[in-house]
Amino acid sequence: MPTFTREEIEHLDDLARIALTDEEITRLQGELNVIADSINKVQEVASDDVPPTANPIPLEAYLRPDVAQTPLTQEEALSGAPRAQAGMFVAPQILGEE
Repeated sequence: MPTFTREEIEHLDDLARIALTDEEITRLQGELNVIADSINKVQEVASDDVPPTANPIPLEAYLRPDVAQTPLTQEEALSGAPRAQAGMFVAPQILGEE
């Protein structure tokens, strides 16, 4: 089981050009070792008969069949409109004058 040593954390500190305090190195060493342990546990469970996946749920596009239908008539489309004029929807003017 690989573990991160204090020297490796200090080497990473140098490579990243950041200045970690002794307390930060100790805390980071513990956190990285917990992460490494978790990865090892997952690798123990994964076997050759388990395919690698990025998502446990298959991502498929579930689309309804594309069936042509008769469109609404102009009167049917305008029947639910609060206001209509000359066969068009009437909406409040939101921009300046025409």
